[in-house]
Amino acid sequence: MTTDEGRTLDSGSLKALAHPLRVRIYDLLSERGPQTASSLAALIGETSGATSYHLRALAAHDLIREVTGRGTARERWWERPKGRINLPGPDEQQSPSNRAAAQIVTSEFFRLRHQTLMDYMNRSTADEPEEWRDSGLVMTTMLDLTAPQMTELAGELSAVVEAAIERYRGQENAAGTRRVTLRAEIFDLPAARTRRTNPEE
Repeated sequence: MTTDEGRTLDSGSLKALAHPLRVRIYDLLSERGPQTASSLAALIGETSGATSYHLRALAAHDLIREVTGRGTARERWWERPKGRINLPGPDEQQSPSNRAAAQIVTSEFFRLRHQTLMDYMNRSTADEPEEWRDSGLVMTTMLDLTAPQMTELAGELSAVVEAAIERYRGQENAAGTRRVTLRAEIFDLPAARTRRTNPEE
């Protein structure tokens, strides 16, 4: 089901996505926009036959779709529909197979997220336009919050993190607080610059 809050994956969709290569394909379609089996194969280092197989599996559960009016019978273009996806909650993951599938999807998404962050951290700025060199933000801090405070803060933008540090300073020994890790990351992706100069996108 898709709503303003996003689509919560059912058991079949979750299991269809629960393959590291499919998570990677899904992530690339999110990051780089429409792709073909061949272009994905070049990005991932797999054969186009393998990527084509996994694309069809994702499409069978409406996780991706063919781009209307683009491509040929021999070269199909695929895209990820806009909108957030949510993994089922704990009550919906009671079966061992559902829990295993959710673990694969979550682990791979976070592995890719970490890899993207490390790529950014190790990127040379020598060829970057000056206005982009110091525009990113990677921040980690520890706060002492109650559960409601953490929920409220999670909905705020990373721009308020510095203010939050001051707002909750001194709560280390206050009743009901826990040590909470808060991360804020914002940076441009190399593919985004490529897409801005591609008239077909």
